[in-house]
This record gives sequence, C-alpha cells and structure tokens, in this order.
Amino acid sequence: MECRHLASTERQDLEANMTDDRITRRAALAGGGALAAGAVLAGVATAPASAASRFASPAFPGMVLDQLVGQLVVYSYPGLTPPASLLRLIRAGRVGGIIFFGENITSTTQIAGVVAQLRHAHAQSRVRSPLLLMTDQEGGVVRRLKDQEPFLTAKEIGQQPDAKAAATAAGVGAAAGLKAAGMNLNLAPVVDVYREEGNFDDQFGRSFSSDPTVAGDLGMRFATAQQAAGIAATAKHFPGLGAAPAGANTDLTAVTLSQSLKELRTVDEAAFVPSIRAGIDLVMASWAIYPALDAKRPAGLSRRVIKDELRGRLGFRGVTITDALEAGSLDAFGSDAEVAVLAAKAGMDVLLCSSRDVAQGDAVAAALKDALLHRRLDARAFLEALLRVRRLRSRLD
Repeated sequence: MECRHLASTERQDLEANMTDDRITRRAALAGGGALAAGAVLAGVATAPASAASRFASPAFPGMVLDQLVGQLVVYSYPGLTPPASLLRLIRAGRVGGIIFFGENITSTTQIAGVVAQLRHAHAQSRVRSPLLLMTDQEGGVVRRLKDQEPFLTAKEIGQQPDAKAAATAAGVGAAAGLKAAGMNLNLAPVVDVYREEGNFDDQFGRSFSSDPTVAGDLGMRFATAQQAAGIAATAKHFPGLGAAPAGANTDLTAVTLSQSLKELRTVDEAAFVPSIRAGIDLVMASWAIYPALDAKRPAGLSRRVIKDELRGRLGFRGVTITDALEAGSLDAFGSDAEVAVLAAKAGMDVLLCSSRDVAQGDAVAAALKDALLHRRLDARAFLEALLRVRRLRSRLD
C-alpha cells in the first residue's frame, strides 16, 4: 500500500522524525509519503549487524529490530502445551501471532486456557497490540474447534434454501466459537470457485459454489458477519485454487494452474472482489503458479500477483498473509527462511510458520532481519507492512 493511504497519525509519526534536512527535502519533492517511510528505517539499510539490537523506528517507539521483524511472524508449536521457548519469545515481544492446529486442541475450554496463558505472556512484553491468535474454522471437516460452528461445509451452505442467510449465520457461529476460545482471527472463508465435482476445493466442500457471483457473495457475507463480531476474516487462496484437480495440494507438491488471464480475472479473482469491497481484513495468497500472471513464481512469491493484481488492479488495502511456508510446492525456492524473504519482497505482510516448530519462526525472523540489514529487503515496504498489521491488531481484542 502506498504511503498516501496511511492514517494521518502514522504519517505524522513518520514525518516528525525525519531530522536529516536532505532527506526531508527529498521526501517533500517526492510527495512525502514513500520516501518518508524509507527515511524512518534508513538506519536498517546502513547499520552493521552489531547495531541491529539498538535500532528502533520512531513509528514504533521502544521496539528494537528483533521485535519489529517478529511482529510479522506467526509461530506454531507441537502438542497441547506451548513450549517455554515460545513463551519467552512472546514475553520479549518477538512474536506477532500464533496459529493453532488440531493437535493443539482437545476442546474449546482447553485451548481457551492455553490462549489465556499466551495472552498473559504477551502482557509482559512492551508490545501493546494483541497477538494474532488464529486457526482454520472454515466449516465442516475443516474446523479446528470441533465442538464449535460452522458445522456445515461451505458447499452445504451454498446449497441451503436461503444461502445468504446461512452464510451470515455461519460467520456469526465461527466468530462465537473463536471468541469462546480466546482467538481473534479466522483463516476463512475460502472464496475459491470450484470447477469440477470432487476436485481439490470440492472434495471437502470448501468452496461455496462453482458460480463466481455466488461464491463471492457468500464468502463476503461470512466474512462480514465475522468481522462485525470482532473476529478478523481471511479470504483465500488468491487468485484462486478452484481449478486445481483432486490431489493438486500445494502443501505437498508444486501445482500449476493454466487458466487464461481472462478466466482468472472473470472467475477466480472476481470471487474476491465482494470481500475486498466490503473491507475484509486479510487475503491469503495461493502457493500455485499461474502462468497467465507469472510463469516462474507461485502467487505468494510474485510481485505481479500481489503488488500488481491484488493491490493494484483490485485495490486491496488490508493485510496479506502467506499460506504455510513449509509447503512442498516451495521446495525449489529454498529453505523456509529464504522463502519468507521472497514472500516479503513480493508484498506479503504476515508470514505463516506452521510446521509446529518454534525454531522455524526463529529462522524466519532472523532471515527478515538479515535481509533488512543487508538491503535485500526494502525498508520502506517493511515499515508499510508493519503499519498495516498494527492497524489490524489495533481493532482486535
């Protein structure tokens, strides 16, 4: 997002700390916004690694670089009990969020106790914005809180006599369950437009419809109901996995979807438009490759997909989030840490470390820090991602 879209208070934070007259004049000549953001983080690009611990952005007073990069990293952990190492990181203000999986949850009551423990650790840090506490509560088979709604799959919702009311009710139900668990973010709804019965999205009923108008409208209603109840919603998997055949799982293998640009835009991307226009908080990118947009990189690693298509053409101004960084579809692009830097360069804000290993999150945070210090990651873009994420978190409990 361009700096001209930043809130006025954030622009003031940036501009008030530009003490170098030369930088100030250059920023003014350039319209202020973009260079102002770069100026605030100019120290990152030139400071030696030994100075990293002393770096702080005036837009985030009291936070050093280790804490700043951590705000963009979502951690995961194995089993039912968060490890001491994760709690230490949270207390140090170096964790942006936690994702919960089935192996972490036996019941809503049990995970609510864990979340309370994580929130208590976070309260001991200097970070005032709440952790992003998330799971996949799509409905039907794909819901981590098994004792909570939505009990219907997205496809079943789309087949109800009053599908619009059913989608709204599902969003309300999902929000209530997440609230009961102490969470504040749902990695749902799926707004992919499935093409064939039994294909990747349809085999578990994850897609509302094979009609992009219906899928887009029902996804928007689900998301809007969630957000009205204080739970952030995520439209996924941009620009759409609805054409993926059964077995084409990006978690396991590389997937290429060869729709024409016209089909991508009029079918797959069209289903995201209602949610974007309604102000959905997050969009998750797909790890498939779409040659019509970028023949070389998966969507979440592609500036053409994220910067040009999602933000440029469709005008999305919220937070972007990756799918799992350890996905098999990304094996050709390096380690999880290397993939994370590529994703950040492409325009992804929040990086999802879901291998249930705290060390994965640590490696990703270290890679982001190193990329900033050595100018492989743009400081201005990093700050803009931080500001987007902070605005999201400021609206959540």
